[in-house]
Amino acid sequence: MNTVNITLTLVKKLIAHQWPEYNHLPIYEVEKQGHDNRTYRLGNDLLIRMPTDEPYALKVPKEHELLPKLATHLSVIIPKPIKMGLPSKDYPYPFSIYQWLEGQSANHLRVDNKALEHIAAQLAVFLKELQSIQDLDGPHPGQHNWWRGDHVSVYGQNAKTQITHLTTIIDSQAGLALWQKACATKWQKHSVWIHGDFAAGNILIKDNKLNAVIDFGGMGIGDPACDLVIAWTYLSGNARDIFIKTMDLDEDTWLRAKAWALWKATFELCQIEDKSSPAAIRQKKIIEDVLT
Repeated sequence: MNTVNITLTLVKKLIAHQWPEYNHLPIYEVEKQGHDNRTYRLGNDLLIRMPTDEPYALKVPKEHELLPKLATHLSVIIPKPIKMGLPSKDYPYPFSIYQWLEGQSANHLRVDNKALEHIAAQLAVFLKELQSIQDLDGPHPGQHNWWRGDHVSVYGQNAKTQITHLTTIIDSQAGLALWQKACATKWQKHSVWIHGDFAAGNILIKDNKLNAVIDFGGMGIGDPACDLVIAWTYLSGNARDIFIKTMDLDEDTWLRAKAWALWKATFELCQIEDKSSPAAIRQKKIIEDVLT
């Protein structure tokens, strides 16, 4: 990938050229930055999201078209697009201005078990509402969302290689068995709406409650199993049980969800050089939980 070097100076220049009405507003970086986008605060009520590469930029027009339509079906707050920036000689991709949403990312916030149980139920309600949308067509899995919503076997070769590579660290035999079992199942119902990147970093918590779900770049329609990995990547204990019970999905779908979680966790673990680091321990815990 050819990642663009996005700087505060560049962002200020783009805003000045495309939306001079915002020139009086301060622009400053958001402390926690993701990989797919660079995020900047624009005044008190707006934020700017800048894709770092072309695959991530594919999501911008999709979000501007579909998010306002999805919002009418959901009780949870989701991002509200305000303006879409145009590619230029200074920056080659479209980019977005959104309404600023209150809350802290769940992966940067510790909550007690009782609060987590309540959040688990709220997350399940959100997904069930999303999956229930029937009168709105959406994009099928593809490069635009890294095949989220596709059958998990789309990452079959990668998963098998990763699991085998970690054979001295994880129970690779159990991992390969789970993968094979999951790949033998498929979603039997009509395609449903998915978020596509339903992770702790895209969940905003305020006052120990779910306040908003953000970053819908991976959205589309397909198999909902990919959205269920939150059960192992964020939830635990009774909160996980509440989430699983409230979702009320068949065993095969949960098998594919475990396979999605296994693929992602083994991918992350393979990238970590120090396999005894906190980051590695976290991924090993996810793997252990899905294989239990």
